[in-house]
Amino acid sequence: MPVATVYVIPGSHPSRAVQVMLELKGVPFKRVDLLPVVSKAALKALRFPGVTVPALKIDGRRVQGSRAIARELDRLEPDPPLYPSDPGRRHSVEAADGWGHDELQPPARRILWNAFGRDRSPLRSYAEGARLGIPIGIAVRTAAPIVALSVRLNEASDGNVRADLAALPGMLQRIDDWIAEGVLGGDQPTAADLQIATGLRLLMTLDDLRPAIEARPAGALALRLVPSFPGRTPPVLPTAWLQGLRGEDAALR
Repeated sequence: MPVATVYVIPGSHPSRAVQVMLELKGVPFKRVDLLPVVSKAALKALRFPGVTVPALKIDGRRVQGSRAIARELDRLEPDPPLYPSDPGRRHSVEAADGWGHDELQPPARRILWNAFGRDRSPLRSYAEGARLGIPIGIAVRTAAPIVALSVRLNEASDGNVRADLAALPGMLQRIDDWIAEGVLGGDQPTAADLQIATGLRLLMTLDDLRPAIEARPAGALALRLVPSFPGRTPPVLPTAWLQGLRGEDAALR
């Protein structure tokens, strides 16, 4: 098996998903950390077809996106599989994987960037273990333009993030239901498990959100599959935006 190179942004949940996939497959890899926004030019220079992470070079191929990478890894190293061989179960896993990519991944990203727009000081914690080519302290002190642009590029406006938070209880219930049905949470992690677990782990780095997530089956799944995830953001979101989540948390307890 050739050594892979995976290009990531520190704190990126799909990037973390791909790293766990590589570890599960036993594929040796080198991690290259990129700065947000700056990563787009770097990936173009590296001749990737797109400008998003995670981006993987392996066996002479360049593959981007957690879903495409999962399929490529199954092609190169079938065991353990990220997608089940049984057609019915595979269909369910692919549907959950697609939902995690399309429906959970963007809100998690928006909520975090909105939080950074309110307080940049937690940025350092998300770069734990990263090698960015410049000292982490300098990267954090000069991050204001990157944060502002990332808020805009990810459409992390107050209105969008308030709507994301209002929708989050229903999303968590959907994940809990998939766990109860056996679509998620089996003995062998699937691409859907990792897609969703890493999104939840990113959300759980926010103190505002963690209590409402970790009390649920969804939170237990995320902690089991991704026990460590860098970063912590103290309470920063407006209290009024969190009422629905706090009501859910109280009901679960």
